Amino acid sequence: MLRFIQSILFLLIAFNAMAENTINKSPELKDIFYGESLFYAFQNKHFDAISKLDAELGQFYALDNPALDPFNQHINHAEFSVGSFELAYRMHQRAGRAIKAIMESSLNQEIRNEAAYRLAQIYYRKNQPGNALDILEKIQGEMAEDLRVDEIYLRAQVYISTGKFAEAVTLLKSIENEDKYKGYILYNLGIAYIQNGEEKKGIVALGEMGKISSDERGILALKDKANLTLANRMLENGSPDQAKQYFSRIRLNGPFADRALLGLGWVNVSLGQFKKALVPWRILHKREITNESVQESMLAVPYSYSQLHYYGQAALSYGEAMDNFGSEVDRLQVSIKSVREGKFLNAILDKQGERDENWLHNLRDLQETPETRYILSLMASNDFQQSLQNYHDLAELRMRLSYWLATLDVYVELIEIRRKYYEPLLPVVEKQFKKLDARIRLRLSQRDRLDQRLKSLVISRRPDYLATAEERGIQDKLAGIELYLSSNPQHYSDEVRQRIARLKGVLHWNINGAYHERLTHAYKQMKTLDVYINTLNKAYKSFIRTRQAATQSYEGYDIPIRQLKTKIQATQVKVDGIMARQGRLIEALAVNELERRRNLLEEYQIKARFALAESYDRATKKQQKAQEDKFLQSKALKESAEKNKQDLNVKDTQQEQLLQEQPVEAQPAPEKEETVQ
Repeated sequence: MLRFIQSILFLLIAFNAMAENTINKSPELKDIFYGESLFYAFQNKHFDAISKLDAELGQFYALDNPALDPFNQHINHAEFSVGSFELAYRMHQRAGRAIKAIMESSLNQEIRNEAAYRLAQIYYRKNQPGNALDILEKIQGEMAEDLRVDEIYLRAQVYISTGKFAEAVTLLKSIENEDKYKGYILYNLGIAYIQNGEEKKGIVALGEMGKISSDERGILALKDKANLTLANRMLENGSPDQAKQYFSRIRLNGPFADRALLGLGWVNVSLGQFKKALVPWRILHKREITNESVQESMLAVPYSYSQLHYYGQAALSYGEAMDNFGSEVDRLQVSIKSVREGKFLNAILDKQGERDENWLHNLRDLQETPETRYILSLMASNDFQQSLQNYHDLAELRMRLSYWLATLDVYVELIEIRRKYYEPLLPVVEKQFKKLDARIRLRLSQRDRLDQRLKSLVISRRPDYLATAEERGIQDKLAGIELYLSSNPQHYSDEVRQRIARLKGVLHWNINGAYHERLTHAYKQMKTLDVYINTLNKAYKSFIRTRQAATQSYEGYDIPIRQLKTKIQATQVKVDGIMARQGRLIEALAVNELERRRNLLEEYQIKARFALAESYDRATKKQQKAQEDKFLQSKALKESAEKNKQDLNVKDTQQEQLLQEQPVEAQPAPEKEETVQ
């Protein structure tokens, strides 16, 4: 309850000061403890910052005079910083309750508007856009200038989440030229246009986002996402040529590169360009096999081969895909078993044990084991990341509780050492102090009596109080002489009486005549005495404090330490229980994701098996057809040759018949050759 009241107080002070929700506007540091909390905050160690600042605030409010503490100069900013750190540490409920109390207070409207904006921001981050919209509707009048664009952008996001796309378009158009959310405004404007049925305007807005130039990683990723959204939209609308153009704009090393390569291949398939489809798919085929796009490309590549009638190559690719799918299914089964055995959580804790602020991003550097093989695909889910961060924070808190418990044992040992050192010394010091204390008290009482007398002399004139010691001695002697003479009158003559009266008169004259000078001198002496008395009091009080500090350095700690130990141990039990439930939730999310991937790969296996059989069948048929064609061609050639031969025989027969039918003519007898004799 006290912490809740303090939260309300700090937000009241902070919003009155109109401080930004940032630690970058801190004034010049005057308090080292506040600087320590900022030191941790600048390193994103918000738990350390909250614990340090909470302790400092608690001590500050317990002081008798807080204005004398140098921390008082930072109190406004420190109170607001606690809320900032709590929001950064995802402590939305604590900050939300306090901000809600401010909204219901009687502060001016501008402060309540800022409180409403902060609370709506919390609801939107918690994925409760309906509640965020209800809070935003309570904003009346103008926002602070430094929050005007932020409030409009948040309202537009809430409108998109709640289906009010026309209103979102109007708001986003009003801040379209603002540099603070330049790329994000364009992207959300395009989405709002498309969801509102204004397809062409949405495409134009996303197209501008896809061409924006920036070196910021977030803007570049959003640029790739805009191009991917446009490309998929063009595919749905039956415009593969335009989709191909958008796919080609996406970076090959960006977070959407795999999906872009896969989509570019399907664009080429829709255009009937199967050879071109193989180019991006072969690039994708060489990437990490655990990626869903890569696994889908293992089926897409042989599909293109089959469309190109390369059935043999398709069959080989389908066979390779089946082997890969089978290996991954087995690995997924082992991963599921490993996760259920708790190895996944142990691997995460081993990594976060390095206490690196980027531990979540550095999980990708874990050594590949069954429980961490699909870590990147698991981290793609925002719910899983949030659950993982909660588990990490719980583990960090558990480590700190153990450290604090061990620290208490160190304090117990330190207190015992102090006790052994001071206990023998204090009795001796105490004995001497009692003597000194009695003397000091006597001197102080004497001074007080003198002071009272001097004050009474101002009201009532008493010169005899200021007589010197010599004068008092003379008075005493004269009084003794008079007493003696009164008892011996025979010695009392007129001459003696006159001499005594003259001496008394002189003494009276001296005392009364110097009364004012002596009174002034007495006051001056009293002031000088007060200087010494003040020095004495300071030394006395310093000694008292030192003696008390020595005593309090080892006394009175037993009960508080036991109470703290009990509280820490109870908190440890509570944290262990929450951590166990959170661990089971993470394991359930991981197992569900891995089972989904396994089921998907099993479906791919079935498809690849049927496609492989079909490719073998088509390859066999193609081979049989080729053999049949070859046989028919050979048979045709043979028949053609026989036919040609028959035609030649018929021709020869016809020529013989023609020769037989022609008449025979008489021929002259051959001449005899002459011989040389």
